[in-house]
Amino acid sequence: MKTTQYNPSSLEVQFAHAIEDLQVQIEKHLPDNEVIKVENNISEDNPLVKFYLLDKDGDPHEVVLKVIQIPDRF
Repeated sequence: MKTTQYNPSSLEVQFAHAIEDLQVQIEKHLPDNEVIKVENNISEDNPLVKFYLLDKDGDPHEVVLKVIQIPDRF
């Protein structure tokens, strides 16, 4: 399927939702951190998923994933 609309593309939006849904599985790979909240902003040109974390010392951290689909190459 050729992508006719970017920023955001439907694939970017679907991918961002998939990452958000994997919160529990991602947390399992971060033994010294707890995922406090996940924010999914799909209204951006390129959707972003922000993870709010709390480490074992009680310090807050944020990790931001920006989802970018490169133009199709046909």
